[in-house]
Amino acid sequence: MRQSSAYPQGIDEAHLRAKGWHRHANPAAVIGIGLFLGAALLGTFGGQPHPTRIIDTPSATVTLQFPEILRNGEFFEMRATVKAKRSFKDMRLGISSTYWHDMTINSMLPGPSEEKSESGQYRFSYGPVESGENVMIKFDGQINPPMFAGTKGKLTLLDGDAIVADIPVNLRIYP
Repeated sequence: MRQSSAYPQGIDEAHLRAKGWHRHANPAAVIGIGLFLGAALLGTFGGQPHPTRIIDTPSATVTLQFPEILRNGEFFEMRATVKAKRSFKDMRLGISSTYWHDMTINSMLPGPSEEKSESGQYRFSYGPVESGENVMIKFDGQINPPMFAGTKGKLTLLDGDAIVADIPVNLRIYP
């Protein structure tokens, strides 16, 4: 009869010795997750303050704080400040309907005196604005679930029907 070992059947001394770099988990998975989390912490997928863009024209200086990266379902805030360099008879702000597709705009402050859809844009009238006057407009909204990949369009500053500035706006959406 054979002498019994202190180890279970099929296990011997060789199984118990350390094998250097032999691991049961692949380190590539840990590295991949670490890179993804690092990119998220650096703001690659949103969550950072909205960039400020300043557009200077002979008639006005437009300062935009529009998001460029958001996640689906996220609430957001957009601000547009117009500093008039000359008097406007009827300052209007137009936003492409394609840009606001699959977004819910919850509020707009101050409220415009007139709202309409015209030339593929939502147009908001703020009436006469004197030279040197600032008009700050704040939009609050949310990305709707069907929105995927992003959207683009333009923000247009008008005096009546005359275009003062066309500003491209882009928004990337992550799940």
